[in-house]
Amino acid sequence: QVQLVESGGGLVQAGGSLRLSCVASGRTFSDYAMGWFRQAPGKGREFVAAINWSGYSTYYADSVKGRFTISSDNAKNTVYLQMNSLKPEDTAVYYCAAQVNSGSYYDPINFGSWGQGTQVTVSS
Repeated sequence: QVQLVESGGGLVQAGGSLRLSCVASGRTFSDYAMGWFRQAPGKGREFVAAINWSGYSTYYADSVKGRFTISSDNAKNTVYLQMNSLKPEDTAVYYCAAQVNSGSYYDPINFGSWGQGTQVTVSS
């Protein structure tokens, strides 16, 4: 079982930047990807970005493409999410998770070992 701990959230003005980190401990799923998801109040959990552990393949939701960058440092068992040009609609709790099967990256049902989440608030 892998344990995931997110950090780096906070309050930022629109147009600002934040970098989220997700540290994995325990067993790591090197065959599958790591993903970032977010959940705003009253909404479901939505896909943000994913990366396979080789770091060669990355995937993004259309809403964040060109603004967010996902990366990984395998030596540190850490996945990052660099968020630039933040908008108020990016406000949410951000979670990282480990893919548990070969299903779609975009569906949270294919991910497990969810972290506790980190709050990102973007003020206008």
